[in-house]
Amino acid sequence: MEQQSFFEREDQQPLAARLRPQTLEEYAGQTHLLGEGKVLRRLIEEDRISSMIFWGPPGVGKTTLARIIANRTKAAFIDFSAVTSGIKEIRAVMQQAEDNRRYGEKTIVFVDEIHRFNKAQQDAFLPFVEKGSIILIGATTENPSFEINGALLSRCKVFVLQALKTQELITLLERALADPRGFGKQTVHIRPDMIRAIADFAGGDARAALSTLEMAVLNGQTDGDEVTVTEQTLEQCISRKSLLYDKKGEEHYNIISALHKSMRNSDPDAAVYWLARMLEAGEDPLYVARRVIRFASEDVGLADPRALQIAVAAYQACHFIGMPECTVNLTQAVIYLSMAPKSNALYTAYERAKKDALTQLAEPVPLVIRNAVTKLMKELDYGKGYQYAHDSEEKLTDMQCLPDSLVGREYYTPTGQGVEARYQERLAQIKAWKKNRK
Repeated sequence: MEQQSFFEREDQQPLAARLRPQTLEEYAGQTHLLGEGKVLRRLIEEDRISSMIFWGPPGVGKTTLARIIANRTKAAFIDFSAVTSGIKEIRAVMQQAEDNRRYGEKTIVFVDEIHRFNKAQQDAFLPFVEKGSIILIGATTENPSFEINGALLSRCKVFVLQALKTQELITLLERALADPRGFGKQTVHIRPDMIRAIADFAGGDARAALSTLEMAVLNGQTDGDEVTVTEQTLEQCISRKSLLYDKKGEEHYNIISALHKSMRNSDPDAAVYWLARMLEAGEDPLYVARRVIRFASEDVGLADPRALQIAVAAYQACHFIGMPECTVNLTQAVIYLSMAPKSNALYTAYERAKKDALTQLAEPVPLVIRNAVTKLMKELDYGKGYQYAHDSEEKLTDMQCLPDSLVGREYYTPTGQGVEARYQERLAQIKAWKKNRK
């Protein structure tokens, strides 16, 4: 359990800590989960909380929400850090929770940065979650599908917390100026456009917004009990690096969209600009590289098969050498993809096939292309009439590989762009050959 030092004074705590919301009414953002009638709010109000994972970027209120839940449900609250704890600490906490359960008290175990636990550490929670000794609330900035093992994840409901909107941050900053726990006991002069600048700078991070406001006020010009925040002070508190990324309030997914669409439009100058906007703002280069890999197949595809190789190589280079050296590797990939011939034939092929796959789930695999691995299967004509393409001079057969209901369906339609023109010609030859054999 958390303990507060006898010598720890509330007014010495950072502004973000002093203003930490105590109730759902004070909580900022996440209206998609906590608005009136929304699922998480109802679970909290009806005291039907079960184990869950909060997934979202830093500073959006994951820890705060866990504390509000603990207070609202009258449960014991154990704050647990995955950074500093191991199996030994987990077992000690679980024993404490088990003791609480015997006395009829629920225990919420909040694990910050739960993705930092390895599989064995995560597994240590499993038996206690299963028998109800604890309600586990994990917080993570990483995709739970990849960072939390399946057994534990299957027992937790995942709630996605979003970066706070600019207006939500402005409201939060205005409350900090008026609330006695913040600067409400002082007279602080700060223009509305400066408050908006702080909100824009924070990029959806409430903690960053409050910390920046606190720095600006503490370094403002004082005149008795009054403090005036000047433009010069604010400029020093807001780094140029972050302003490059969120100068007009765009969120990172808007910038990555701009990069993707600039490459699609064969505009290397715009593409490199958006790339620089992200990297100089501190975006993870591997995140950018993953999106570039997707683009290589979605928008270039077989019009230039080397595009995927170059994109994957750029990802590996980013992984090997990191920032800032890998900027040139990503630039090479982005410009190459911008200049490459474009084809979305692979993307559209899969989307067409997916539609049929989802609507015609029960279509049987044709007997001719099934493997007859047992005697019974052979008696049921599995593999009967199978034609081995390599036995023919053309390396082709007219064997039917689609289910009967889908015969004649075409998914891949190659374009005449770049190298894909060769695939277009080859596919036409294959279809003509098969048509002549029928």
